[in-house]
Amino acid sequence: MADQPERQPSGEPMPFLLLLPNLVTMAGMCLGLTSMRFVFAGRFEIAVALILLAALIDGLDGLIARRLRATSSFGAELDSLSDFLCFGVAPGILIYQFALSGTSGLGWVFVLIYVCCACLRLARFNVARDDATPGGVKHFTGVPSPAGAILALLPVFLTRSEVMDATAAPMLVALWLGIVGALMISRIPTFSPKALRVPQRWTGWFLIGTAIAVGAIFTRFWLLMVLIDLAYLAMVLQGLVLRRRG
Repeated sequence: MADQPERQPSGEPMPFLLLLPNLVTMAGMCLGLTSMRFVFAGRFEIAVALILLAALIDGLDGLIARRLRATSSFGAELDSLSDFLCFGVAPGILIYQFALSGTSGLGWVFVLIYVCCACLRLARFNVARDDATPGGVKHFTGVPSPAGAILALLPVFLTRSEVMDATAAPMLVALWLGIVGALMISRIPTFSPKALRVPQRWTGWFLIGTAIAVGAIFTRFWLLMVLIDLAYLAMVLQGLVLRRRG
């Protein structure tokens, strides 16, 4: 088909640009691994920042692959393996070390539940990657793993923003991990960036909101992440309501 990338004959050199998306994916995986290193060193802020950066890169590699016509089954599988590490294993270990290490093993059970749900969610995505709504608008089924990781990190955001001390309620944190895991494997239709459309009359307000968000990154970063999590949860609840009505 005309829209499929050409296959490189076996044994012949492959152009560097065709390798670039996979190199970006590997860079994201290295960020996830490095975040765990900082978790074990007690540097939770750096570990969180690396996971968030990995989430940004996760959206970048696919975009690069499509623009360079370098999409492949290998790249898709590599991306899922990287996602499992960065958004399943790394956040689970971070939350355990941050708030659950004193729960006599029960907290670790919820970490395992979260990580297993992330794995199942990614496996399902691999076999249903092209699912779309009847109207043709792309959407995710269940919370995607990068968004799930950001939701799982909500206890860290709440603590660092001084809204509340999540470490004082470890069982609530453990239960929250379980809830996020359930959302990832749920059948709730959730937001996909591909469906984002900004009406022209709202462009000015959208740019102003973006400028405010960028400013908040440098002034009230942790509070901004709390608000982002709450806004995303509101969209998930809206998807749940629409599913029940449907």
